[in-house]
Amino acid sequence: MANILVVEDEKPISDLITMNLKLVGHQFFKAFNGVEMQAILEQEKVDLILLDVMLPGLDGFELMRRIRHLNVPVIFITAKDSLYDRITGFELGADDYIIKPFEILELLARINVVLRRNAQEHDGFIAEGVDVRLAARKIYKNGQLVELTAREFELLEVLIQNRNIALSREKLLELAWGYEFEGDTRTVDVHISQLRKKLGWEDRIKTIYKLGYRLESEG
Repeated sequence: MANILVVEDEKPISDLITMNLKLVGHQFFKAFNGVEMQAILEQEKVDLILLDVMLPGLDGFELMRRIRHLNVPVIFITAKDSLYDRITGFELGADDYIIKPFEILELLARINVVLRRNAQEHDGFIAEGVDVRLAARKIYKNGQLVELTAREFELLEVLIQNRNIALSREKLLELAWGYEFEGDTRTVDVHISQLRKKLGWEDRIKTIYKLGYRLESEG
């Protein structure tokens, strides 16, 4: 299931949403303002954000402007029900806009719709002549099939799913190799080097000093 970040300053509403997310099998993170939200996004992989508009400090619209480069789906949940506000939300890139008070079953249904749509839209990645097709497990460079080992593909998939996020070598080992892997983190460096060479992504897979790596993406 999905990792969902709930950004809501009213604790009873936050508790209601997260309790129901847990009941249907989702994982969740809670934030009560923009500072907490941004801190979570820097540390965790999030599949969807449920974002209140009227928050202390920066409001939801301003926060959306600051995070939309991350390409995380956002559903606004707010009492601001004017046509102007709804248009603003969608123009900023929101996937949905839900007015308070809402029925929890409707919220869960809309969450499922956004998650399904986003999964379909992000089943691949294209950059610098390289076309990665995750579902088919095929990579083409300038139209030619690129052969990757199973581990190289799994590492590439992790980088794509977490693009624009700096990941430590330990985190990459955990996500691509699994918890049971007890090898040296230098194996990550070897596989990154092979990916850069095979894909021509020497400048796209960035080395983060004393940490690990980040796959950079404009889209």
